Order: sequence, then C-alpha cells, then structure tokens
Amino acid sequence: MNEQIRAREVRLVGPEGEQVGIVPLERALQLAADVDLDLVEVAPMARPPVCKLMDFGKFKYESALKAREARRNQQQTVIKEMKLRPKIDPHDYETKKGHVVRFLKAGDKVKVTIMFRGREQSRPELGFRLLRRLSEEISELGFVEASPKQDGRNMIMVLAPHRATKAAAVAATAAGGKPAREPREGDGTEVPPATPADTTAE
Repeated sequence: MNEQIRAREVRLVGPEGEQVGIVPLERALQLAADVDLDLVEVAPMARPPVCKLMDFGKFKYESALKAREARRNQQQTVIKEMKLRPKIDPHDYETKKGHVVRFLKAGDKVKVTIMFRGREQSRPELGFRLLRRLSEEISELGFVEASPKQDGRNMIMVLAPHRATKAAAVAATAAGGKPAREPREGDGTEVPPATPADTTAE
C-alpha cells in the first residue's frame, strides 16, 4: 500500500472502478495524494500489478462489517441423534418424533438410530418399518439424506431439513428468535458431524 509498493509502474484503477491505465508508480502515488486516498495493490501478482485508489481505512471497516454479518447469518450444520427401540411405545414414539420435528425446524440434521437387542436383531423389518413411518410423517419438514442402513446391532437413517425449513431457521436466528428447546436427558443427544455409518457405542 502506498510507499510500500515496489513496482516501477502499475495498472491503475480509479475510486469508482474506472480504468486509468498503466502509469509510473510516482504518478499513481501523486494521484492518490491529490484526492486524499490510498494507493492499494489489489492484484500484486499481475504484471504490472493492479492498484486501486481507495480509502483503505473505510475499506477495512466495511469488510469487517460484512464478515461479521456473514458470520451472524451463518448457521453451522449440527447433527442431532435420536434413539428408538423397534417396539417403542406409541406415546414414546410421538414424544421422540416431536423432538425430531423441533431439530429439523431448527435447521439441524437428525441421525435416527434404532437399537436392536436380543431376538430383535432377527427382525430388521421392524426397524425399517419404523424409520419409514417416521420419514413419511416428517416429510413436510425434511427428507431422508441417508437411507436406513444396518450397522451391527443398530439401524441408522439420517434426516435433513428441506432448504425452505433451514432458511426459515436461519431467518429466525438472524431475527433473534429463540432456538428450539433441547429435549430432556435421555430423549436425544447431540453428536458431532459424522458420516451416516458412524454410531454411538452402546
């Protein structure tokens, strides 16, 4: 920037983006001084390097504002986990489905794990049937990102929110809306982003 530039000549761009052309460095520095602006290298690897006339302090301030706004509107993808048994009680099923709905509305993915024990391991169709029912009942909010897959004693399916659902969650967060209530202990757990094949050890 300014006197730190070492090139003998530069391709100069005006403060409004207009092309001035290739000029000696001394001339570019003089033009910058005349309009009380900085001479900033924007493409140092070009031959000759491209420099622009700008208020560097204002540029840094506006860039920081944009970066902060982008971080505020960015929502990190989180994978929640919900565990069910193949012969789950109807009331428990509705409760856990409610948590899945809240997770999806919050813009999070949900890893649904069916846990088989004992003789249940010989009846994988029970798990497939339960997962299919759940995916159909939440279809307005999300979709099956990873189809049901048997992994040892567990069967896993990953649900993801529709784009519209996630966009609504981001908008609510940006507007200062309250996040979805976390379930009580035992209802579900949060796990770090992982591949659909990863499971929580029993």
